[in-house]
Amino acid sequence: MKSNIKYKRVLLKISGEGFGNENGRGLETETFAALAKEIQNISTTGVELAIVVGGGNIIRGAKFGSAGKSRVQADQVGMIATAINALLLQDILEGFDIKARVVSAIEIKNITESFVLRNCLQYLKEKVVVIFAGGTGNPYFTTDTAAALRAIEIGADVMLKATRVDGVYSDDPLKNASAKLYKKLTYMDVLNKQLGVMDLTAISLSMENKLPIIVFNMNKRENIKKAIMGEPIGTYIGA
Repeated sequence: MKSNIKYKRVLLKISGEGFGNENGRGLETETFAALAKEIQNISTTGVELAIVVGGGNIIRGAKFGSAGKSRVQADQVGMIATAINALLLQDILEGFDIKARVVSAIEIKNITESFVLRNCLQYLKEKVVVIFAGGTGNPYFTTDTAAALRAIEIGADVMLKATRVDGVYSDDPLKNASAKLYKKLTYMDVLNKQLGVMDLTAISLSMENKLPIIVFNMNKRENIKKAIMGEPIGTYIGA
């Protein structure tokens, strides 16, 4: 099994909405458990897995900040929201006998570990799932940018961006039934077409460091495993 995987070290990006209800809000135990089962399913492959979680199911800093509130403070609250998701995911993973560590870009003393790259690399070598919380630790940066940054820092072979649709479309497929699914795109395609799958900073970072991205539907069983095995799913974004 181990010799068949295409990507040996993977960064999985999960938006906060992925932990919520059908509207992407709140905290749904079933969604955490479903993800844990998928991760358990790939644990025998030998993959080294890191996860960046968003917090949009609890609060979106940019939206809250645009409502006349302090954007900096709103983003800080959003960072705390990612830690809530990360800690819940850790607890559920450990219930499946999967070792996991929550590493935060913001200090949450006695609850999470602070980000130290050397420690994270050691955890990955030991096949411990590393869950990154707190975004980049700075306001005005999305968790997509945090995912690209962490993927590059840990030397990930690929970034997997989990969504609720099958990949990147020409338009919102939930609103436009005629939207076209792209199987493969270049970084420049994403930028020029303004597809909005990730923010410009995340795409630019990925392009500069030649980090491939696979956008896929997290609600379809075994899609994470298929991705790390190199099976063609979702949309591949690369050079």
